Amino acid sequence: MASHRKWSPTGTRIAGIRTPALATAALTSVALLSQTANAAPSADSKPSVEEVEKKVDDLYHQAETATEKYNATREKTAQQRKRVDSLLDDVARRTEKLNTAREELGSFAAAQYRTGASAPDTATLLLADNPQDYFDQTQLMDRLTSRQKVAVDDYITEQAATTKKRAEASQSLQTLTTTQSALKTSKADVQRKLAAARELLSKLTAEEKARLAAIEKKKQEAADRKAADMAQQQAAAEKKAQEAAAQQQTTSGTTGTSGTSGSSTTDSSYTAKADKALAFARTQVGKPYVWGATGPGSYDCSGLTQAAWKAAGVDLPRTTWDQVNVGTTVPLSDIKPGDLVFFYDDISHVGLYVGNGMMIHAPKPGAYVREESIFYGGESIIHSVVRPA
Repeated sequence: MASHRKWSPTGTRIAGIRTPALATAALTSVALLSQTANAAPSADSKPSVEEVEKKVDDLYHQAETATEKYNATREKTAQQRKRVDSLLDDVARRTEKLNTAREELGSFAAAQYRTGASAPDTATLLLADNPQDYFDQTQLMDRLTSRQKVAVDDYITEQAATTKKRAEASQSLQTLTTTQSALKTSKADVQRKLAAARELLSKLTAEEKARLAAIEKKKQEAADRKAADMAQQQAAAEKKAQEAAAQQQTTSGTTGTSGTSGSSTTDSSYTAKADKALAFARTQVGKPYVWGATGPGSYDCSGLTQAAWKAAGVDLPRTTWDQVNVGTTVPLSDIKPGDLVFFYDDISHVGLYVGNGMMIHAPKPGAYVREESIFYGGESIIHSVVRPA
């Protein structure tokens, strides 16, 4: 049988068994290490103010991306709904015409029954659900009058067209259901991002909130300095351009040649439109950012730029992803008031340039439409500049 003796290691015995003082010290050390291990995560688990700021900014950025997706889906849903309504109206009109054609066939059959002028097969043809099938089988078309033949042809044509339109309407309804589902998903995604950001901010103490405000103020001051530098550079470039134009005018007057006016005419036309867009945008300052909003009481970023340029008579698409493809892309060094400034690699934000390195935009949830440096998040996040008209 196997031995039931307890196993014990060879060599020196375990100190804890023989020496109470050492055992107590060892147990105390283990307890302290255990407490430290358990306490460390709770002490370090709370993120720093800087980490909270970065996380909140990331969540707001993600929310803006989700908002643009929501805007695109909502626009697609509206277009699809219009198509479905149009198809259903078309089906209704065609069904009415189909019933009228069928009634005419029925009147022919009834008249022939009363007069005895038709064979039973002819009446069956006229009353059949699909006269073409019946005709293919019986070759009765030669028994009909020319008017009756026209009626049968009209009925067959209308029946085929109505069937096709009904199929299109059915498919469009399925597509509409799919886009409506995607719309709900996009909306829920935005709400989740915003809720997560609010939760992070709600956990900050008063002191931490003050530190966060100080960090944001420091970033804003740096952005304002960058905008001021840009304003100086633009002023210098404009002065140089004016001097060059004056020199050219003097030279033209001496040589008797005339300068080209096409460029200046185009510039003045754009300036007039841009002034109207900017005038509108300035009257919106102070209104709240609301995702998915297009005015007049609140806006998201692309809703504001769309409304501003609409006031100037220029129709822009709804989303940043479509607005960036309208007009002409220009370098940042050539930016002019009225131009659209797009941000981030995913083009999820846009503002309206007002000059001197500043723009009017609807920044983020919880904020209001305001004038701010285009360098508010650093120059690296500027994606492109577009002149929309």
